[in-house]
Amino acid sequence: MKTLLAFLTAALVLAAPAQAQPQPRVYSQAELDTLLAPVALHPDGLLSQILIAATYPEDVAAAASWSRANPHLRGDDAVRAVQYEPWDPAVKALVAFPDLLARMDESPQWLRELGDAFLTQQPQVMETVQGLRRRAQAAGHLTDADHSVYQADGAIVVQPRAQVIYVRYYDPYVVYGPWWWGPYYQPVFWRPWVARPVYFTHGFFYCAPDWRHHHVRVVHRPVHVPHQHAAHVVPGKWNHLARLTTVQPHARVPEARRLAPVHSRPSLPERIQTPQPRVRVPEANRQPIAQQRQPIFQQHMPAAHGFSNNRPQQAVREPRSEPRREQRVEVRPQQRVEARPQQRMEPRREQHKQYKEHKEPNHGRGHRG
Repeated sequence: MKTLLAFLTAALVLAAPAQAQPQPRVYSQAELDTLLAPVALHPDGLLSQILIAATYPEDVAAAASWSRANPHLRGDDAVRAVQYEPWDPAVKALVAFPDLLARMDESPQWLRELGDAFLTQQPQVMETVQGLRRRAQAAGHLTDADHSVYQADGAIVVQPRAQVIYVRYYDPYVVYGPWWWGPYYQPVFWRPWVARPVYFTHGFFYCAPDWRHHHVRVVHRPVHVPHQHAAHVVPGKWNHLARLTTVQPHARVPEARRLAPVHSRPSLPERIQTPQPRVRVPEANRQPIAQQRQPIFQQHMPAAHGFSNNRPQQAVREPRSEPRREQRVEVRPQQRVEARPQQRMEPRREQHKQYKEHKEPNHGRGHRG
């Protein structure tokens, strides 16, 4: 009986069809409008990096945590500080805009759905962005105030004017006009922030939308990360690199490499912290201060020269009882010192004359005497 049951079970397992893999979710147009409403009006380069970063939500969470821990860094300075982090280059570029990165981290469900929609429905996502921009331009909220807005190949292009960008907050319920999908599909509402100018170097945005072919294209290699950290980013159509392991927001330091807290570190020796009591010398062994001190030249002079630091102290002489005799000093009158007469130079001149005649004889010329 047991053998028959085992045979039937094996037969059912072999006859059962292979389980089909779960199909990716297909987002409707109403859902795409809801997902892209908060970011559709940003410049093209920034929008491309937002869409790419949404496909790596774990990296975005780690970058937002780093940005909160370093609020004084923004722009190129922040990007240089995270160039060796194991994040995607698009995520590293977003640390230059901490306000935008913080809002993306505060909406994790929206972030994951935006990344899934961009991976599976990239053409529809690009067309949805253009539809939202046309609505904002018709409502008068997409102008040339901060960025350059123009038409190219039937698409609305938004580009920064110079090497500075203003990432402004905008309310989807205002910039697009009355919301057209009713109360069931409402856009994400973020906390407002104050727009600050962010300066970036040339080539900071390495991706750009290809509006004609409805996908994101890599223009050049990222300039703000090392080559080995962006080897998969090559010019052409952007391709997603799947991760086998997720990146944690905070990598824990091994226990062996941690530094002990200040309060638990070994303290200084007790002999240094607590002063030693001074030893009192008995009154009978004390010496006058004048006798205790020795001349400096006796302290540093070696004993071979006749000096020693261990010489016995000389006895102090007692004062004389008899008065000293006065010594008379004989004052002599000052003698007059006569000046030495000036030596005559005639003999020397005569010798020089004879030497010159011997060295240079007179060849018929007159000689001055």
